[in-house]
Amino acid sequence: MIDSTRKWLRRNRTNFAVGIGVLGAGYVAGQYVLSKVAETRQRMNEDRVAKENLRRRFQQNQEDCTITVLALLPTATENILEALPVESITQDLQQKKAERLGRSAGTLDPSSAVPSSGPSSVTDDDGKSLASFQSESYVHASQMAASTSASEEAGAPKSTKSKAQLWNDLKISSITRAFTLLYTLSLLTLLTRIQLNLLGRRNYLSSVVSMASHSPQDPTISLENLDDDDVEPTYGNDFETNRKFLTFSWWLLHRGWRDIMEKVEAAVKAVFGPLSPREDVPLEKLSALILEVRRRVEGATPQERRSHQWLSYLIPPPDQEELVLRGSGMLKSPYNSQTPSILSPPASPTSNLPPLSSSTAPLRRLLDETSDLIDSPPFTQILTLLLDATFSHLTDHEIRTEAYRLPDPSDIPRIQEVPDLDTGIAKAKLAAILAVVTRQAHAIGNGVPNKYAQAIEGVKELEAFAAVIYSSQFEFEALGDGRAEGAKEPPRRDEEVEEENNEGGVVGAATGMFESVWGKITGS
Repeated sequence: MIDSTRKWLRRNRTNFAVGIGVLGAGYVAGQYVLSKVAETRQRMNEDRVAKENLRRRFQQNQEDCTITVLALLPTATENILEALPVESITQDLQQKKAERLGRSAGTLDPSSAVPSSGPSSVTDDDGKSLASFQSESYVHASQMAASTSASEEAGAPKSTKSKAQLWNDLKISSITRAFTLLYTLSLLTLLTRIQLNLLGRRNYLSSVVSMASHSPQDPTISLENLDDDDVEPTYGNDFETNRKFLTFSWWLLHRGWRDIMEKVEAAVKAVFGPLSPREDVPLEKLSALILEVRRRVEGATPQERRSHQWLSYLIPPPDQEELVLRGSGMLKSPYNSQTPSILSPPASPTSNLPPLSSSTAPLRRLLDETSDLIDSPPFTQILTLLLDATFSHLTDHEIRTEAYRLPDPSDIPRIQEVPDLDTGIAKAKLAAILAVVTRQAHAIGNGVPNKYAQAIEGVKELEAFAAVIYSSQFEFEALGDGRAEGAKEPPRRDEEVEEENNEGGVVGAATGMFESVWGKITGS
């Protein structure tokens, strides 16, 4: 029995060896496959967590942008309201009306009475227009009388302008003020989105590098770079640099808005100048007039709008960058111990002002990247959409409902048939429209909640624009001076070098990549 078993084993030992080898190989292969499946599952889980973390950071960053805009907007609003005092013009008109009523009642000395500047019908129409303006505006008659009496007690000089001149000033100032605030709000929103998303992306990359520097066995997760490898300055995760970079929004709040106001005022004078406050203006005509003002400011054709340069309104020229930092209190002024005002710089700001030092290389890179993004075609495209949203809210919602007494389109249920309203027939006095525009200027700058900021938030392309900035990886293209000493630069094709030279260096190549990504998203 034992011999037969031995003989059988000898005869089948090759088969046993093959079977054991197959089983062993299958076991090894199975363990390998299981390990790969577990590794893939872990990698997918890490990717999901990383994407969720990135999405959460991005959403928080956009909320910070909205809060920042609402915090900065009152500064520009105060400056614009002070530069265009519509309320004081209204007080002068009210004072002239009171004088006219006093003369007609015989309360003034006949020898000192000033003859009427026009026919009685014109005077009556002016009184009706002023009454319409007061009834529609946020300025009540009691407030007007109180302010007028207070100015008389203070001995304020009376206006020497005629009623026609005052009405023309009121018309131009009220429209210019509202439109300037809309442009300022839209530009401030875009500038803040660019600034905070650039910083948010750099801080996110810094946290990723910091987390990758820890060993897998280390369970501690730190979002701060605690190594002395100079990674923190490279990625711009420097508090002082970020503060200086955000300070440059002061240029728009104190200088840029004035240039915008001058351009808008010239367009308003050319378009609304011939209109009389007593004139009936159909809603369609008003929309056409507003569109004509925008064409004169932004450009009449798509080519003109794309070629329009908004950079000078948002970022100071290089010879005044140091002045902005000193005027905002970030740097000490070399002229005196006090901080100079950005509104009243020295007589020759370019003299005796040193350029930004080499220690501000991260700040310089941030400013260059911001400038390239502002000059890119997507910026103009998004700005046009933001202006469309804000001007549409002003015209199609506020003026339509308050001046023309038409229902708000957003209040009509979708399942209900929209009433056939001929907006071309609906008319309103220009004085009533000016009253609504005057009140909306305060709503644009200081409204709580700010409906115009909400209209801007409703533009989906704005979030897509911010997402492209936040998620683009061309930051690695702009690290030029951030490489470790002795690191060898990877070889590049001649086409890449030539493209960078044509685009103006590393930042130009990064902007070209940004425009390429944006074109894929928008399909343009």
